[in-house]
Amino acid sequence: MNRQRAARDARHRTRQDEIIAAARRCFRQSGFHAASMAQLASVASLSVGQIYRYFPSKNALIEEMIKRIVDGRVVAMSEQNDLLHIADMIARRETLNEEDEMLMLEVAAEASRNPRVREILQRAEARLFHNACEKLRRDYPHLSEAQRAACVEVLAVLIEGTAFRRLTTQKASAELLYTLYKQMIHHLITPSEDK
Repeated sequence: MNRQRAARDARHRTRQDEIIAAARRCFRQSGFHAASMAQLASVASLSVGQIYRYFPSKNALIEEMIKRIVDGRVVAMSEQNDLLHIADMIARRETLNEEDEMLMLEVAAEASRNPRVREILQRAEARLFHNACEKLRRDYPHLSEAQRAACVEVLAVLIEGTAFRRLTTQKASAELLYTLYKQMIHHLITPSEDK
């Protein structure tokens, strides 16, 4: 009996993965607001009814997609041992996953129109913020809780702002930006009496 259940659960996860992949394509192409469940069903080669068996609404689909993006970011964050890597990434406008970055920009746009998506985004951001603060607590134990929160907030602004800036031409040298970002990050994690 357990094998049957495990096989059924595996098929269920595989189908969800296929639907999420189709949704990502549709959302990137049309945006969350404009992408219809019929369009998504067509891309996934399923009926709309079949999609609703796995996700009761478009918001539930968005929520699962955001959860997966956040899961990936939490893993990447836990594997990162050096904040200077962040300085290099944003100076060069690199990303862990460009598609995820663009989808999260789309999520932000949808959150401005849809209170449920805003709530989903706020929960995801709170989870990322908490994980980043915990990472700083382990890596930089000399920082107070308030200092960690301020560091995470500044780093989030830099990273998220860079995601938006990727849509434009970079107007400063990556090497100079790296030096500036490195100095900023060093200042953030270096204790001072002003903090």
